[in-house]
Amino acid sequence: SSDAISSVAYATEAILATLIAAGSGNLGLTLPICFAIVGLLSIVALSYRQTIPAYPNGGGSYIVAKDNLGTLPGLLAAASLMIDYVLTVSVSVAAGVQALATLFPVLSPTFDVVTIDVALVLLIMVVNLRGVRESGSIFAIPTYIFIGSALLLIVVGGIKSFFLEYHPIIGHFQYVAATEPLSIFLILKSFAAGCSAMTGVEAISNGVPAFKKPEARNAAATLTWMAVILGTLFIGITLLATSYHVEANAAGNPTVIGQIAQQVFSGPLFFMYPVFQLATLLILTLAANTSYSDFPRLASLLARDHFLPHQFAFRGDRLAFSIGIVFLAVLASLLLVVFKGDTTSLINLYAVGVFLSFTLSQSGMVRHWWRLRSEHKGWQRSLAINGLGAATTLLVAVVIASTKFLEGAWIVVVLIPLLVAMFLAISLHYQRVERERTTEIPIHPKDIQHRLIVPITELNVAAKQSLAYARSISSHVTAIHVAIDCKETNALARTWQEWQQSLSENEQSQLEVVEPARRSFPRSVLDYIDALEQQYPGDTLTVVLHEIAEPSLLKRLFRNLIVLRLKIALFLRPNIVVTDFVPPQQSGDMPIRPINIRHRFIVPIAELDRASVQSLAYARSISPHVTAAHVAIEAQDVEKVRAKWERLQTYLTKEEETHLVVIESPYRSLARPLLAYIDTVHEMHAEETLTVILPEFVVAHWWEYLLHNQTAFQLKTALLARPGIVVTDIPQHLRRQSKDKMA
Repeated sequence: SSDAISSVAYATEAILATLIAAGSGNLGLTLPICFAIVGLLSIVALSYRQTIPAYPNGGGSYIVAKDNLGTLPGLLAAASLMIDYVLTVSVSVAAGVQALATLFPVLSPTFDVVTIDVALVLLIMVVNLRGVRESGSIFAIPTYIFIGSALLLIVVGGIKSFFLEYHPIIGHFQYVAATEPLSIFLILKSFAAGCSAMTGVEAISNGVPAFKKPEARNAAATLTWMAVILGTLFIGITLLATSYHVEANAAGNPTVIGQIAQQVFSGPLFFMYPVFQLATLLILTLAANTSYSDFPRLASLLARDHFLPHQFAFRGDRLAFSIGIVFLAVLASLLLVVFKGDTTSLINLYAVGVFLSFTLSQSGMVRHWWRLRSEHKGWQRSLAINGLGAATTLLVAVVIASTKFLEGAWIVVVLIPLLVAMFLAISLHYQRVERERTTEIPIHPKDIQHRLIVPITELNVAAKQSLAYARSISSHVTAIHVAIDCKETNALARTWQEWQQSLSENEQSQLEVVEPARRSFPRSVLDYIDALEQQYPGDTLTVVLHEIAEPSLLKRLFRNLIVLRLKIALFLRPNIVVTDFVPPQQSGDMPIRPINIRHRFIVPIAELDRASVQSLAYARSISPHVTAAHVAIEAQDVEKVRAKWERLQTYLTKEEETHLVVIESPYRSLARPLLAYIDTVHEMHAEETLTVILPEFVVAHWWEYLLHNQTAFQLKTALLARPGIVVTDIPQHLRRQSKDKMA
C-alpha cells in the first residue's frame, strides 16, 4: 500500500517536531518511540490478517463494524474513515510538495506551496475522473523506486554513520532550549504524532478482491510484507535522523528526510538526492491517489445504504464515482488552504479517525469470531488477536485524542459525531420519502378521470394546439383567460366563438373568463384551480401549458416568464399534473384538431416504484401506445426492474399492460441514451404526438434537493428544447405536505 509506505516520509519528522518542546537533549527518545510504534504496527497488521480471510470481498471498517456491531458503530467507522481519506490527500500532497520545495528552495514561500498543493490535488482529481486507476505496473513503479532508494539511503547512511564517520546512534543535536519539561504527556504526544506512520494499513483488507487467486492468501502475504517494509523503513530513517542529529524545521522546509538524504547522498551518489526527493513526491502523490479510490467507494456504500445522497452511488461514464472524487478534491483543497499546506498542523488531525476506525473494525471482528465459534476451528486464536488489536488501538486513539486535542484533534473529535448525525438525518429523510410521498393519481388506468385546464392569453396556433391536445384526452377541458384587458378579452371571446363553430361537437371545449386576482395572471389561474379541485375532488387535474420556441435557454426563459412563474407555482401544488410543450417551428407539424391527434407515450423509469406505476397508469388511461424506458447503468438494477415489471404485469388486466424497453448505456450516462431513444421514437412515429411523462419528486426544503438526483429536471429542460415533444410532469409530494396544502 503506497498510502502506508509513504507515511515514513513524514512520521519521523512528526515525532521530532513534537519532542523538540523538551529541548534538543531529549530528541534521542525519538528512536524508542519509533520502536513502540513499530510494535503497534505489528499488532494491527496481525489483526488485519484475521480480517482478510473472514471478508474475502473486502473488509473495510464500515462493513465489518456495521455487520457485527450494528449501524451506529458502522457509521462511526465510516465517519472516521471519510475524515481519514480527506486528510490522507491533504497530508500526502502537503508532504510531497515540501519534498519538492526541499529540492527546489525557491518554492518555499507559503503562497507557492499552497498553490502547488491545490494544483496537485486538482490534477489527481482530473486523472481519476478520466478513469485512470491505481493498478498495474505503471502505478507500482513510484513505489518500487521509493522503497529501493529509501533502502539505499538507509544502507549507505548506516555505513557512513557507523563505519566510516563513527557517529553515535544518538547524535549531538544542535542546542535548542526546552519550552516545556519532559513529561509522560509529551512523550505520549510525540508517540501520537508518530502514529501517522500507521495510516493506510487497512487499505489491503479493503481491496482483497483485486488480488490474484487465491485472493485472501495473497492479500495476507502482501499485508505482512507491507508491514515489514514499513517497519524497516521507519526504523531505518529514524535511526539515521538521530545519528545524523537532524532536527525538524519549524517551517517544514527542508524536511527531515530531505536533510538526511542530502547528507547521505553526497560524493559519487550525489545524483541520488534529486532522485530520492522526486521519488518521495511521487509516492506521496500516489498515496493521495489511493484515497481517490477509497473515499468515493465508501461514499457509494453509504449512499447505497441511504446514509449519503444517492448521487454518490452513481458512476460516471469512466466507471468512476465522479461526485465522490470531486467532493474529496474540494475538501482536501480547503484543508490545504486553511492550514497553509503545513504538514505538521495537518498531522495533528490525522490519526484520531484512523485509530477509531481500527478499533471499531477489530471490535467487530471479535464479535464476528464469537458468533462463528461453533463453525470456525481456531476461533479462540483469531478472537484473541483481534481483541488485542481492538484494545491496543482504542488505547492509542484515546492517547491521540487527548494529547493532540488542543493542537487540532478537537476538530475531528467534534466532526465525527456531527457526520454520524448527518448520516442518520439523511437516512431518516429517505425513509420518510418512501413512507410519505404520494399523489392521488390512481394506479389503475380505468380509475383515472381526466379534467384538463388550458390557460390562454390569445387564440393563436399554439393555443389551439394545446386545446386540441387536451381535448383529445378528455371531454372535460376548460380554457382559462384572465380578463386583465377588456378589449383583448372581448376580441378573444369573438374569436373563440368563431373557432368553436368550425369544430364538431366532440371537439369543442368551454372558455372561462376569470377576473384577475391582484392583476396577476398566475394568481388568478391558481385560484381557479383551487376552486375546481374542491368541486371535482376525485378527478385527476392536468394543466396544459405551451411555451414560445427560442433558440437559447435564456431567451426562452425571458419570453416565457409568466408561464415559468405559473409552472413553479403548480409544481408546488400536490396532485396537479403539468403538461408542457414547445410548439413545432412549422405550425402544421402538430394538429390543431383533436380528431387528428394520435398519442404515443414514453415513461422513463429508474425503478418500479409507486410514482412510476402511477405515471404508467396516467399514460395508459390515454393511449395503448405506452412504453416504459429503463436505462441500463447497473446490471443488478436492470434485473430488479425486470423482476418487478413481471410481477406488476400479473396484477394488470390485458388492457392495462405496457411494454418495457431497456436502453443500453455503454458510457453509464443516463440522459444521453434516453434522449437518443426518445428522438428515434419521435422520428419513427412522426405522425403521432409523442409525450414523455416524468415523475418528479418535490421536497419540503431547498436543501433536500441535494439528496435527490435532478434527472427529471435535466430531462425536462432537454426535452423542451425539442419542439413538438410534449412533457408531462407528475410531481410527487410528501403526504404531510399534501395535507398541509389541502388544509
